[in-house]
Amino acid sequence: MSTVVAQWQHVFGLRPHVTNNVFFFDEQIIIFPAGNHCVKYNVDQKWQKFIPGSDKSQGMLTLSISPNRRYLAISEIVQDKPAITIYELSSIPCRKRKVLNNFEFPVQRFTSMAFSPDSKYLLTLTSPPESNLVYWLWEKQKIMAIIRADTQNNPIYQVSINPQDNTQVCVTGNGMFKLLRFTEGTLKQTNFQRGEPQNYLAHAWVTDEKIIVGTDTGKLFLFESGDLRWETNIMAKQPIGGSKSLDIIQESESLIEFPPLSSPAPSFEQLVTSTMQNHSSMPQVFAIAIYSKGFACSAGPGRVLLFEKIEEKDAYRESREIQIPLEPQCHDPSQSDRQDVLCMCFSPSEETLVASTSRNQLYSITMSLTEISKGEPVHFEYLMYPLHSASITGLATCIRKPLIATCSLDRSIHIWNYESNTLELFKEYPEEVYTIGLHPSGHYIVVGFADKLRLMNLLIDDIRPFKEYSVRGCRECSFSNGGHLFAAVNGNVIHVFTTTSLENITNLKGHTGKIRSLAWNADDSKLISAGTDGAVYEWNLSSGKRETECVLKSCSYNCVTISPDAKIIFAVGSDHTLKEIADSSVLREIPAFDVIYTAIVISYSGRMVFVGTSVGTIRAMKYPLSLQKEFNEYQAHAGPVTKMLLTFDDQYLLTTAEDGCLFTWKVFDKDGRGIKREREVGFAEEVLVTKTDMEEKAQIMLELKTRVEELKMENEYQLRLKDMNYSEKIKELTDKFIQEMESLKTKNQVLKTEKEKQDVQHRAHVERITDKHHQEVRDLESCNNQKLLLEYEKYQELQLKSQRMQEEYEKQLRDNDETKSQALEELTEFYEARLQEKSSLLEEAQEDVRQQLREFEETKKQIEEDEDREIQDIKTKYEKKLRDEKEANLRLRGETGIMRKKFSSLQKEIEERTGDIENLRGEQVKLQGVIKSLEKDIQGLKREIQERDETIQDKEKRIYDLKKKNQELEKFKFVLDYKIKELKKQIEPRENEIKVMKEQIQEMEAELEKFHKQNTQLELTVTVLWQKLRATDQEVRKERQKEWDLEALVKRFKTDLHNCVAYIQEPQQLKEKIRGLFEKYVQRADMVEIAGMNSDLQQEYARQREHLERNLATLKKKVVKESELHRTDYVRIMQENVSLIKEINELRRELKFTRSQVYDLEAALKLSKKTRPQETLDTVSIGGMPSAAPTRRLNAKEETERIIEMQRLEIRRLRDQIQEQEQFPGFHTVAGIRHISLESVVDLEVKPK
Repeated sequence: MSTVVAQWQHVFGLRPHVTNNVFFFDEQIIIFPAGNHCVKYNVDQKWQKFIPGSDKSQGMLTLSISPNRRYLAISEIVQDKPAITIYELSSIPCRKRKVLNNFEFPVQRFTSMAFSPDSKYLLTLTSPPESNLVYWLWEKQKIMAIIRADTQNNPIYQVSINPQDNTQVCVTGNGMFKLLRFTEGTLKQTNFQRGEPQNYLAHAWVTDEKIIVGTDTGKLFLFESGDLRWETNIMAKQPIGGSKSLDIIQESESLIEFPPLSSPAPSFEQLVTSTMQNHSSMPQVFAIAIYSKGFACSAGPGRVLLFEKIEEKDAYRESREIQIPLEPQCHDPSQSDRQDVLCMCFSPSEETLVASTSRNQLYSITMSLTEISKGEPVHFEYLMYPLHSASITGLATCIRKPLIATCSLDRSIHIWNYESNTLELFKEYPEEVYTIGLHPSGHYIVVGFADKLRLMNLLIDDIRPFKEYSVRGCRECSFSNGGHLFAAVNGNVIHVFTTTSLENITNLKGHTGKIRSLAWNADDSKLISAGTDGAVYEWNLSSGKRETECVLKSCSYNCVTISPDAKIIFAVGSDHTLKEIADSSVLREIPAFDVIYTAIVISYSGRMVFVGTSVGTIRAMKYPLSLQKEFNEYQAHAGPVTKMLLTFDDQYLLTTAEDGCLFTWKVFDKDGRGIKREREVGFAEEVLVTKTDMEEKAQIMLELKTRVEELKMENEYQLRLKDMNYSEKIKELTDKFIQEMESLKTKNQVLKTEKEKQDVQHRAHVERITDKHHQEVRDLESCNNQKLLLEYEKYQELQLKSQRMQEEYEKQLRDNDETKSQALEELTEFYEARLQEKSSLLEEAQEDVRQQLREFEETKKQIEEDEDREIQDIKTKYEKKLRDEKEANLRLRGETGIMRKKFSSLQKEIEERTGDIENLRGEQVKLQGVIKSLEKDIQGLKREIQERDETIQDKEKRIYDLKKKNQELEKFKFVLDYKIKELKKQIEPRENEIKVMKEQIQEMEAELEKFHKQNTQLELTVTVLWQKLRATDQEVRKERQKEWDLEALVKRFKTDLHNCVAYIQEPQQLKEKIRGLFEKYVQRADMVEIAGMNSDLQQEYARQREHLERNLATLKKKVVKESELHRTDYVRIMQENVSLIKEINELRRELKFTRSQVYDLEAALKLSKKTRPQETLDTVSIGGMPSAAPTRRLNAKEETERIIEMQRLEIRRLRDQIQEQEQFPGFHTVAGIRHISLESVVDLEVKPK
């Protein structure tokens, strides 16, 4: 094994397509699947612990946790076979307790599981077409019962076990709601479905007999022992309503028939995808969670409803609505609340509700918030942070900060912090995001979108672009190690840009297939690329040429990297090997052992190599690589690994895959030779903030400060006012209390005097009553003594009678004993005979019982049908009984009053006779017991009456409130209808005005375009005129200067000539002077003129050149505009020429035809064979005939010659135009083509003549 070790550190993501994918382990720890693991996440302390999946696992399907939260069951596919792994969560670390993988029945996969209340049994459901329901004693791997749950291949979504009874099971699916009981080694159905079948998506046990069930049409049913007790229908709120809660539009407490479905429901996955694509009006109940007050259920996209139980009734009412909040960082914020809630669970204390959605997000809410915010819907919060919901396509990290940048097919960019395990930035875009690169400084990123390549700044709370490049569909991009360059791939071309001037410095072309991977060497002088064409190229960036190349057509490369010393290139591809390439040749090929390597990375120390595979595992190897299986393989992802990176200090490995999860690993080498790189400088804490944001925040702070000061002033002023008011009130109250105290003192004195008077009267009255009472007692004693004597006499007589009766009964008993013994013997004989008869009859009766059971099953169906009617009859009967009981209660009230009076009189008599008669005392005790029992009955009846009165009052209040609400709603409806009508009336004229204004705007825009064109033309003419004006000014100045120079020269010449005239008498001196004048003026003037002309010529040449260049530029523009017009003219002229030539050819044919006719006529007349006189006559006649023909021929010839001459003139004119146009560049080809075509056509048509 390798000495290179990787340990799981943290995971950012949630695994999709797992049923029951989140639940609580305890109050702070939740469990959810991520990659190929289950994660225990502490919500308070933010740590994660991993429960590793099975080796060579191909997919996790469903999870289940035991009620005592000790065991976790995972259903998965291992090596194309289904398996159930049960983990013991209480052990640290979690260990496998049992693996169920040997099955005696056909199974493709397990789709649902549930533990029994005592956690000893496990209920599993297999996928169609088998749909077997299996009841396991899982610790012994023993199948207790197995039946086929469905014979019609309908999808079954959920199975569960009664939370109080191990033997009762519930199964729900499309058109299926079954209750089964485990008896006699099998599962037997105990309920019968009535009404139309529904598509039951989810269910939960409310009590040991009641189940709440949800459907795909927004219906909720409460079943008790298989019978429907309550039903409600949830309708999704209209999109106009915005924040209105879902309305419960139908509620009934009687057995009713289900409405028929319009179409059969699809499977669970199809339901989820259909709801994501188009949100129907009927919400679908995908999840139900039970808590002490009631239950929570998903109610369509982005919503959860809480229902609370109504006391003393089998019904529930909606108490609160919880919504998924809008995400402001999304391009479409409403997308976040369009995700369905697929799984929910409450914490053990029911303080927190956690939910998972169809977009792989985890949300939570504290239940105390739902109780505080009454009337308005509350919102979920992210349990951790927003996660990727699709395959991650890009991964990058930097040096100066502990940041990770990822992009995904869900069109989002996430910036993570691997040190604090948090999300720094998140943003979603309307375009698809393919790749991402993070600058070493960590301040900006380069992102490849479907339409462009963008450079973006990472601000403190946003990601903003600042430069765009027209590189479409960039699938790979990467910054250099120094950060001064970045490369982006467009198909099979690599564009290299500089980050200083943001310009494209070179393009690297050579690949024939798509480029899949890029890698920079340590000093950024070389770039390595690999693609699907099987080529690995090493590029020199200074020259832009390939230095080395290695092409292997049979391999499509997935990833490439280079060793720190830039000597060896490592490449992985589709041929199941890892290649070491050096100097354009493959040094070694290390086999991958039945997997495809999809990613590779080498540490900066050069000691560790990590590769990702197509099955989602990570392999850690030590460099130099071995050809044997010397590597550590770790279970990581649930899909092929897409990207891998190591941080700059070789401490962390980062991996992403198609399952949308990002794993961070702590890596180290057991040998530890030069692996750890100590950081000289800590991570940077600086962030980018735009100036406008800072100014806005400073402005807000100033405004808030001023507002605080104002509020302080206002509060102080209000406090002063309140102090003054309170002081005044206190004074008023003290005065008032003093007055009241004085009045109370006077009242107290008056009352004392009255009390003394009443005491005197009371004493006198008491004396009178006592005297009267003593007299009555004496009278009663005398009467009672007489009664006692009479009763004593009666008692003695009864005692004698009882003695006689006892003697008679003893005689009868003796006689009866004798007769009884004889009768007993007779009866034993008789009953033994009867027993034999009865045993034979019993066998017959058993057969009858079997027959009756069959009849009973048939009659049971009829009885169930008649139950509804009987229930109604029983209802009316009990209502009558209730009325009778009410009347009886009234009678009993009267009787109790009488009994109380009797009891009081008897009590007085008993108190008087206590000392005299013991028998009466016993009777008194008995009567007291009877009276107490009667009083208890009376009190119970009173309580029942009070409770029934209260329920009647509650129902009357509810009816009254509902009537009031109905009236208010009708009023609102009337007002809203009226407002809608008014708004429609206002909208129509405004729409007409908008149309008129739009037409005016279009006209104005057309006029604006015309004015813009005129302005541009005028600006061009103005510039030309200014240039001409400057040139003329320069010429005028030069001419003036020349004029001044010539005038000065003439003056000097005149003075010199005047001096020469003085020597007119001396010819020799005059000649010398004249020669001097010639040398002085004539030769120098010529030289001056020549020099002046040269400078003038140069200046004139430059001026003319500038003028011609400007004219040439304007003419080029005109030519480009008029080229299309000229082309159309040339085409039209050519068409005319062709038509004219066709006419000429037709005229020639006609001419030939007429000549042949003339010759035919001459031959017919046979003029050559006649006599001479006839010849003379004929000559005269013939001379007359040809005279007409030549004239015709001359006319035809003249006409054709005239036409040809016109065509030649037209051709010459066109040639002149073409020659003029050929002087301008960019038009030679068109003119040349037209010229050749015209000449060829004319030559072809003129030659036959």
